[in-house]
Amino acid sequence: MTQTILFSPLVPWALLAGAGLLSALMVGLALWRGLPGWWLRGLGLSLLLVALANPSLQSENRAPLSDIVLMVVDETASQGLSDRPDQTAAAAEELARRVAALPNTELRRTTLRDGAGDAGTRLMAALAEARANEPQGRIAGALLITDGQVHDTEATPDMPAPVHAVLTGRSRDWDRRLEIRNAPAFAILGEQVVLTLRIEDQGAVPATEGSGGRVQVNVSIDGGEPLAFQVPTGRDIELPVTLPHAGLNVLRFELPAAEGELTDRNNAAVVQINGVRDRLRVLLVSGEPHAGERTWRNLLKSDAAVDLVHFTILRPPEKQDGVPIDELSLISFPTRELFLDKIDEFDLIIFDRYKRRGILPPFYLENVVDYVRKGGAVLVATGPDFATADSLYRSPLAAALPASPTSRVIERGFTPRISDVGQRHPVTAGLDAAGAADVAESRAPDTGDDPPPWGRWFRQVELDQTSGHAVMRGLDDRPLLVLDRVEEGRVALLASDQAWLWDRGFEGGGPQLELLRRLAHWMMKEPELEEDALMLSAEGQRIHIARRMLEGAPGPATVTAPDGSTRQVDLSETEPGLHTATVEGGQMGLYRVTEGLREAVIALGPAAPREFEETIAVAGPLQPLTQARRGGIRRIEEGIPTLRQVREGRAAAGRNWLGITPRGAYVTTDVRLLPLVSGWLFLLLAVGLMLGAWLREGRR
Repeated sequence: MTQTILFSPLVPWALLAGAGLLSALMVGLALWRGLPGWWLRGLGLSLLLVALANPSLQSENRAPLSDIVLMVVDETASQGLSDRPDQTAAAAEELARRVAALPNTELRRTTLRDGAGDAGTRLMAALAEARANEPQGRIAGALLITDGQVHDTEATPDMPAPVHAVLTGRSRDWDRRLEIRNAPAFAILGEQVVLTLRIEDQGAVPATEGSGGRVQVNVSIDGGEPLAFQVPTGRDIELPVTLPHAGLNVLRFELPAAEGELTDRNNAAVVQINGVRDRLRVLLVSGEPHAGERTWRNLLKSDAAVDLVHFTILRPPEKQDGVPIDELSLISFPTRELFLDKIDEFDLIIFDRYKRRGILPPFYLENVVDYVRKGGAVLVATGPDFATADSLYRSPLAAALPASPTSRVIERGFTPRISDVGQRHPVTAGLDAAGAADVAESRAPDTGDDPPPWGRWFRQVELDQTSGHAVMRGLDDRPLLVLDRVEEGRVALLASDQAWLWDRGFEGGGPQLELLRRLAHWMMKEPELEEDALMLSAEGQRIHIARRMLEGAPGPATVTAPDGSTRQVDLSETEPGLHTATVEGGQMGLYRVTEGLREAVIALGPAAPREFEETIAVAGPLQPLTQARRGGIRRIEEGIPTLRQVREGRAAAGRNWLGITPRGAYVTTDVRLLPLVSGWLFLLLAVGLMLGAWLREGRR
C-alpha cells in the first residue's frame, strides 16, 4: 500500500499563497511589537491556512508492471554480407537470454527487412514504431543489432530510456565501390558529354590494393563488348562520352571484384542517357517545279528539328534562252560543295523528280552511293522521267536502289494500299485504319457504298523489285513504296509523284503527312521506327518487352536479372509484327533481355541499391541517438556485452556492459481518500487561539 498526502484547496492557490504571506506579516509585526500572544495568533492563522488547503490522505493499492526492453534486429540486404547473418543471430539470441534473466523485465523484438523500392535501412522508423506500440512509462531501454548503416536518421525518435547499438561486421572489412557523380539525362548526338565518376575504397584496405592506385574499369554501351580503362582511385574522374545512336543509350560501368572486398554489388553503375539530334539536316533536290514539290517542303519545314536545304533546278544546262548568266537572279547550284565537300553533314538526301541533266556528274552520284553505304539515307520520289533514258537508275545511283523501272508509266486511277509486310513495318503499320476514318468523315454519305481507305492517285512508275520490302502497293499489286538497307545506310523509292493529292484532300485525301514523316524519320534511324528491333521500357518495377519483326514470330525472350538468374518469357502478338510481354523485376539493377540475335538492356533503379552504397559497419550515424540517453555502442566481434540495471540519470554503458533503467511502472488497483481536516473544528480552534491571544494581551 502507498500513502500520499494530497491538497484540494478551497480557494485558488494564488489566493492561499497571498493569505499565507499576509499572515506571516501579521505575526512578524506582533513579534516586533513584543505582544505576548504572537505565537497564539501565528498558530491560529496556520490552522486557518491548513483548513483552506483541505489536505487528505490517499491510500493506493498498486500492482507493479514489468519493464520492457525493445530489440530491433536489422536483417536488410547489407546485413547479409560476410558472416553478419551469423553474428546477428548469435547476438539476438544471447541478448534475449540476458534480458529474460533480468528481474521483472520483458523483451519486445522487431525484425527490420528491406522495404519496397530503394529506401535503404529504415531503422529509425522501425524503432519509432516499436516505441509507439508500448507504454512509454514501461520502456527501460532499446537494443539495436545492426551494421550502423542507417538511411533515415532524420526520423530519429525521442526515447524515454537508454538506447544501445550492437554492431555487426569486422574491423578488417574493406570494400570498393564505383559512384557516378554527374551524368546528364539527355545528350546531343555527335557531341561529347562528360560523365563524372569516382572509385572509392572504404574500410581497412589491404596494402596490396593501396588507396590512390589505379584499377580497371570496364565500360559497355547497350550490353555490348566492354572496353577496359585504367583509372585512379580516390578522386573524381571526368569521362567524355559520345552516344552512338538516338534514343535510350544504356552505359554500364563495372569494376572487377577485388580479393577480400565485402561485396561486388556496388562495383557497377548504370547510366541511361537519351540521345537526341540537335538539328536534322535534310537536302531536298527538286528536278523541276511540280505540284507535289510544296508537299515535301511543307512537311520538312513544319518540323522545328529539321534544317532544310532545298534546291529546285529551274534552268538546266541545255536550256538556252540568250539571257546572260550575270543577269539572272537564280542561285547557281553548288554541286561540288553539296555532293563532295559537305555531303556527310546531311542526315537525309531527297531526290524529288530528279533526272540526269548533266548537273551532277557520275562521280558525284558515286559519292552519294558511298554516303549511303557509310550510314547515310537517300529517298527517291520518282516521276515519269524515272522510266526514261534520263532516269536516275541509268546512273551510278542504281547500285543503291531497291527496284528498277520497266520504262512503263501507268496513268490510271488507283488507291494505294498497305502490303502484308507493310502492315508489320513501323513506317506504314496502322496507316490504313487512320486513313479510313479520315476519309469517312470527309465524304458525304450519299453513295451508299463504303468509302475506300484513301483518295486515289493517277500515276505510277512500273518497277521490278530487286531487294528490300515493298510496304505499299498500287496498280495491279505493283510496288509503290520500297524500303531497303544498303550496308550501314537506308534507301527508299516512291514510284509516284502524286502524294500531293492527299495533301489537297482529293477524294478525302489520306495520311500523307504521317506517312512522309514516318518515312523521313525511319531513314534517319529513329529508334521507335526500327522494323527489326527489341525494345525495353520500365514502369516502376515492371519491364515491358516489345519485339518487332517483319517476318515470322519470335521465340521466348530470355531475361537475365542482376544476380545472374535467368527466366524465359513468351511473347504474344498484340499488333501485326509487334510481340510484347511484361515482366516483374524483383531486384534493382541491370536487366538483360535477349531474343534470337537481338539483345537489349535496361536498368531498374540504381545498379547498386542504396543498401550497398556504404557497406562498412560504422557507429557514426547512431551516436546522436545513443548519447542522448547515455547509451553505448559495442561491436559483436569484441564480445556480446552483458546487461545490468542502472538508475535513471546514471551512465548506462561500460567497457563490456550495457545498462537498462528500471522504470518502476505500476497499475493502481484500489484508491482510498481520507480527509485530514474537519473544517468546522479547525475554524473553532483558530478562533479560540486568536481569542486566547487577545485575552492574554488584554490582561497585561
